[in-house]
Amino acid sequence: MRTLPHLSILALVVTCGQLTAADPAPKFSSEQVGFYEKEVKPLLQKHCFKCHGAGEKIKGGLSLSTRALTLTGGDTGTAVDLTSPEKSLFLLAITNKRPDGGDVMPPSGKLPDADIAVLTKWVKEKLPVSAADLGSVEPAPAEKASVITEEAKKYWAYQPVKRPAVPAVKTPTRNPIDAFLAAKREAKSIPGNGPADRVALVRRAYYDLLGLPPTPEQVDAFVNDKSPNAFAKLVDELLASPHYGEKWGRHWLDVVRFAETNGYERDGPKPNAWRFRDYVIRSFNADKRYDQFIREQIAGDEMPGDNADAVIATGFYRLGLWDDEPADREQALYDGYDDLVTVTGQTFLAMTLNCARCHDHKKDPIPQVDYYKLVAFFRDIRPFSDTRGTSSSTNSTDITPADRRKVYEGELKERQEKLAELTKKMVAIEDEAIKTMPAQDQRAAEGADRPQVVAKLPQVFTNEQRRNYNRLKRERVDLEKKPMPNQQFALSVNNCDPTPPPVFVLARGNPHAPKEKELCQPGFPTILGLPDPEIAAAKGGSKTSGRRTVLANWIASGSNPMTARVMANRVWQHHFGRGIVPSPSDFGKLGETSTHPELLDWLASEFVEPTAGQPWSVPGEAWTLKRLHRLLMLSDAYQMSSTANAKALAADPSNGLFWRFNMRRLVAEEVRDSILSMAGKLKLEAFGPSVFPRIPQEVLAGQSVPGNGWLLSRGGGYDPKNPDQGNRRSVYVHVKRSLQVPILINHDQADTDSSCPVRYTTTVPTQALGMLNSEFTNEMAAAFASKLMSAAPGDLSKQVARAIRLTTGRTPSDSEVQKDVAFIQTMKEKHRLSDEEALARYALLELNANEFVYLD
Repeated sequence: MRTLPHLSILALVVTCGQLTAADPAPKFSSEQVGFYEKEVKPLLQKHCFKCHGAGEKIKGGLSLSTRALTLTGGDTGTAVDLTSPEKSLFLLAITNKRPDGGDVMPPSGKLPDADIAVLTKWVKEKLPVSAADLGSVEPAPAEKASVITEEAKKYWAYQPVKRPAVPAVKTPTRNPIDAFLAAKREAKSIPGNGPADRVALVRRAYYDLLGLPPTPEQVDAFVNDKSPNAFAKLVDELLASPHYGEKWGRHWLDVVRFAETNGYERDGPKPNAWRFRDYVIRSFNADKRYDQFIREQIAGDEMPGDNADAVIATGFYRLGLWDDEPADREQALYDGYDDLVTVTGQTFLAMTLNCARCHDHKKDPIPQVDYYKLVAFFRDIRPFSDTRGTSSSTNSTDITPADRRKVYEGELKERQEKLAELTKKMVAIEDEAIKTMPAQDQRAAEGADRPQVVAKLPQVFTNEQRRNYNRLKRERVDLEKKPMPNQQFALSVNNCDPTPPPVFVLARGNPHAPKEKELCQPGFPTILGLPDPEIAAAKGGSKTSGRRTVLANWIASGSNPMTARVMANRVWQHHFGRGIVPSPSDFGKLGETSTHPELLDWLASEFVEPTAGQPWSVPGEAWTLKRLHRLLMLSDAYQMSSTANAKALAADPSNGLFWRFNMRRLVAEEVRDSILSMAGKLKLEAFGPSVFPRIPQEVLAGQSVPGNGWLLSRGGGYDPKNPDQGNRRSVYVHVKRSLQVPILINHDQADTDSSCPVRYTTTVPTQALGMLNSEFTNEMAAAFASKLMSAAPGDLSKQVARAIRLTTGRTPSDSEVQKDVAFIQTMKEKHRLSDEEALARYALLELNANEFVYLD
């Protein structure tokens, strides 16, 4: 169970009366005062005053230091009900009988029965205290200062996007991007690098857009194309490839925490989650407008018409963790809404709205009420499931095309009618035979015991009855076994609540402590200066409240200051290795500062309102990503060399001014896919259910149920009779939260438990150990060697040269080939290896070379 940290249990739900310290205190006898001083106060000092005394830090706003403050209570009211003492939350907490099932107080454990009896007596006697501890209610503190100040409103990220003028610079520039970068560099007297060599550039482009290595022939075609627009033609060719969506869709899947299982101990499957992955890939390949892409994911189920894509897109809401057995269902429900606020705020707006769940944001101008206004947009979404089952009408929608659905419904109706007819005939034979049975059996057959009577019928059937009954039974069984007509279902939101429950601010984020005076209607972050929307009540028969359409339209609006900036920054990040804002999901004060804010605004403006007649403008339109790719990749900045120079390194070691192109290691999926490609084993089939590559038994043994959800024998998808079926691109590998393919997790695959905006590259020993010793890399190295031998039978020099070309893209020198040939010959002689074995070891070496896994 996830709990909110160190909440004051005494200041949670209050169901007691409204008597407060304003009521006159009774006169207490000397015996009552003595009882308080000798027995009650020492207990309070020992167990309570650390958190609820008179110090500066009072948990939950509740102080027990005086009678008046005790009756005034904490965040949600009084802790003691003098009219009905047994209902006092104070007593319910120390006796572990709170109606919300929360923790006992004190947090260290339940008090001894004798101590509880003392405190119970104290409450029932109306809190007798000494005169010094009567206290008085202090005046209400001054209203807390708003986090939304005039200074906060001036923060760059909340300002409208305005296209800045392109700066005039001395450096010759290819497009406005280069001018903005050159202006910063010239101010620091740091020159930019010259162009990368053409082999490095073509390899860079292939991996950036497709995530796959170019073949030697593809490298040669670009290197030998001397036309001035050779690189522009290459970019267009790659953007048109179906593999583009597989590469760039993976970036989006990272951000929206895509996984196909629910997490936690059982980590059960999310039915048909793969359709969301395919939707994303298809959307990128089709260059779907980004504003449309947003609307479909946030409110696709509210869009008119029969649009399967839009329904599949709402799987966005179902991709997060789901606890199928929560200790506190209400807590789990609001944890689910917190996931939606978190991923929506960070993905589309780069705002950490979730930081305001329990209190006003500590750094950004986001009051707590703004968080709950966002929750209100999502409150019509029902939980993933109301049971432990993962198949529910709330998370699954029939997306079968209308014409096929009509056929299905017709076939289903026909089958049901035939089953009913067969059953009717069987019951008639049963009734006829039952009449020949003893009276007690006849009576039993009229009630719940009929199945037991029917089980005896073979003993009384006539031969003809037996033949007819068995024939009908076989027909019914055959009909029941017949596969159902094909239906298509999608993980989605469905059967939402058209009249969502009210949303209140929760004291310290606890769902058991609603502040019933702070009702929240759907609304936008106050700092952006927009009025809260007026949302009409849903019409009769609606399956949703319509609220999310309002949210989607606002996020996807060109006037939203965050949306275009955020996406332009993400595209820049994946091309240049670091965002203009290095924290791509947090543009706030807790994030990192923008290095080139003017450039980011120019890119955002160009993204939403493209300039016509430019080299990057055709084809494409507003909100399309392929235009943005073309714009970035046709710049000098993208085509720079990654070579270092001493002066620039000393002045700007982190390359914040983009004076060179950042060298990068291949990401996890690129490493695996490239190895498969070298071995000739990569299967390029697109779309459909995920595949299950072989995982070593040692890894499977680490699961709570070893092999669960992966091995064929336990209902998974890996088939040992067809091991190559798992050799599809890594984007199609099943994403199980509790079990990841070793080569992928070793190379920093995304953590799926939350949004992953940046994959940080680590260099650890397990990467080298895995690449050298794993079954996967050794099998692929053997296949790579076999491929080389087939390409150049009997010619070791050509085999070596081909291996280097395939893994690096470049043509090796004669001396390099000769050295490698000599190395292979030495291995054969020293270790008595066959030609195949020696070449396989050399192939393994090539797969482990830095030049293979690093670009430039």
